Amino acid sequence: MTGTFYTGRAEADGPVNRGWLLGHFLPDGDIRHSDEVEIKWGVHPQGEQRAQWVTREERTSLHVLISGRFRIEVPGESILLAEQGDYMVLHQIGHSWRAEEDSILLSVRWPSVPGYAVPEELLRAGEGNQA
Repeated sequence: MTGTFYTGRAEADGPVNRGWLLGHFLPDGDIRHSDEVEIKWGVHPQGEQRAQWVTREERTSLHVLISGRFRIEVPGESILLAEQGDYMVLHQIGHSWRAEEDSILLSVRWPSVPGYAVPEELLRAGEGNQA
């Protein structure tokens, strides 16, 4: 996927990288590889939740609700994204999340750095998803 442009479909491309459409985890040489930003099309079934809190967070992220009801937990607060277009920006703060209904979110995170993924064994067990 080298070149000057790429077209795709989030529903088809997202599951290949747990929803991530752009970021450091795509192969070098792929036009979607980036160390500056990550973009995710997150499809979350009702009841899905992050397997563990993100801790020692050094990034900033934006989460925009496309559909559903999605709760984001930060220390001492619980924020519900309930209407299309509701969004939350997190800046260097630990968090967790839970889909209260089948939900779709568009998330943008920067910078794109390794080291924050939920361990694969938890993902295979269906206990979480990368946030």
